[in-house]
Amino acid sequence: MGLASDERERLSILLEEVGPDAPTLCDGWQAKDLAAHLVLRDRRPDAAGGIMLPALAARTQRVQDEFAAKPWDELIDLVRTGPPRWSPFSLGMLNDLVNGAEYFIHHEDVRRAVPGWEPRPADAARDEQLWRTLRFAARRAYHRSVVGVLLRRPDGETIVGKRGPNAVTISGEPGELLLHAFGRDEARVEFSGDEVAVAEIKGTKRSF
Repeated sequence: MGLASDERERLSILLEEVGPDAPTLCDGWQAKDLAAHLVLRDRRPDAAGGIMLPALAARTQRVQDEFAAKPWDELIDLVRTGPPRWSPFSLGMLNDLVNGAEYFIHHEDVRRAVPGWEPRPADAARDEQLWRTLRFAARRAYHRSVVGVLLRRPDGETIVGKRGPNAVTISGEPGELLLHAFGRDEARVEFSGDEVAVAEIKGTKRSF
């Protein structure tokens, strides 16, 4: 399986275990809301505009709430089966490109919403794809930063997240760096640089 399919299946299993009211790292969302968000992305692109555009948020929320109200087993099945055949995102390579990181992040949103979580073991193929996604997303994720940002994985390869003064280096495995870039503080990363600059980047809103 590709990254998107693998993470989708792992997330579906976890959702079955934790139930619809389980917490997530997404503010205000329980597991059923996170699942509904993913189904909306996969199956209702006509209603997904509000994810990025505030003017369309009310319609997006209405459709997402309709999915969240479905029986839990039915909602999980919609997550597990993914995009319908008519969707271009059902194609393997495009599915991985668009959904691989999305499902990885939201899988971790459920895993890490309870005390005692630990990162999953490294996986070379998964981590390389997440690193490629980070190359694309880093500058957008850190565009609000007033200090420079460098993202460094264990082998020393580095991505520039933001060019600027007093650069802070954020080090970690690719998945941990991706989670931090997408606004998750529950990420196993290390910071190096000027103390004031480190405090600044820790307090900067990150998102894609």
